[in-house]
Amino acid sequence: MTVGWNDNTPIYRQLKERVVGMMLDGILKAGDALPSVRQIAAEYQLNPITVSKAYQELVDENLVEKRRGIGMYVTEGASEKLLATERERFIREEWPAMVERIRRLGLNVEQLLRASSQGGPGLAPGGSA
Repeated sequence: MTVGWNDNTPIYRQLKERVVGMMLDGILKAGDALPSVRQIAAEYQLNPITVSKAYQELVDENLVEKRRGIGMYVTEGASEKLLATERERFIREEWPAMVERIRRLGLNVEQLLRASSQGGPGLAPGGSA
């Protein structure tokens, strides 16, 4: 599997975000083992120190625990903690910009709900699609 890394963000942060995404999506659950540092380094052609740094941030945030000699494991409650944190971050950082864009485009709640239920664009300002 090839992975395209973004040049604007450190790779360890991108790797951490991928693991976080897997937790939020339910791919990694409480008690699941993370792949070893060596395995990830080899699979994605990364320096093991880069992988260790990503994993250490997860440990520092109490999302993953080190079990000496056997590996890293997702902690109990990690998904719930992440979900609460991500919701708060979305509301604080992303939502205000979205609200401003919605306002500028003259969209209303009914249009947005209709578009999301239909799964597509095609909205015209003022209520007609």
